[in-house]
Amino acid sequence: MNIYRLAGDISHLMAIIILFVKIWRSKSCAGISGKSQVLFAFVFTTRYLDLFTSFISIYNSVIKVVFLILSYATVYLIYIRFRESYDKENDTFRLEFLLIPVVGLSFLENHDFSPLEILWTFSIYLESVAILPQLFMISKTGEAESITTHYLFLLGLYRALYLVNWMWRYYMEGFLDLIAVVSGVVHTIFCWGGWVWRLMPPSIT
Repeated sequence: MNIYRLAGDISHLMAIIILFVKIWRSKSCAGISGKSQVLFAFVFTTRYLDLFTSFISIYNSVIKVVFLILSYATVYLIYIRFRESYDKENDTFRLEFLLIPVVGLSFLENHDFSPLEILWTFSIYLESVAILPQLFMISKTGEAESITTHYLFLLGLYRALYLVNWMWRYYMEGFLDLIAVVSGVVHTIFCWGGWVWRLMPPSIT
């Protein structure tokens, strides 16, 4: 564990908490893509199956459980608790356009052809594009609440800090995970690209 990974985890956690608290306090999920949140729940589920097979540290286990609980709680708020406010008419991104290529790539390009490793690889690839339904929804409505903008920024910051973490590990340990690095770059571009786009004046966007 290094400071860059810790800061990345904190940024990631803050992004999820901000979104969850926004929905809970306003009792509305308007402007939030349920499809993106379902994809992120898939990401955490397939990535953290090692909770049942290995123990790294108390911190590692706790943060994984927290991410799982918050992701499924957010999905619950969107699709069950506050479903009346869910804008399904504008949350229309075709998930198969993401899932089919990601599944195929996970089988073709991975570190080890084993079930857990393929699922971990699937989660890395899927996370890099899971924000696209949210960005697609914003592009359709032309609107994004400030909380959604903060969410995008923090997600991008999380991935950017993780990229620094990978560079630090390569320099200090000689360890490099190209799958994680390339996917992290893609995720950062999407999140911060969406964030910058929302900051542009209406006349430009």
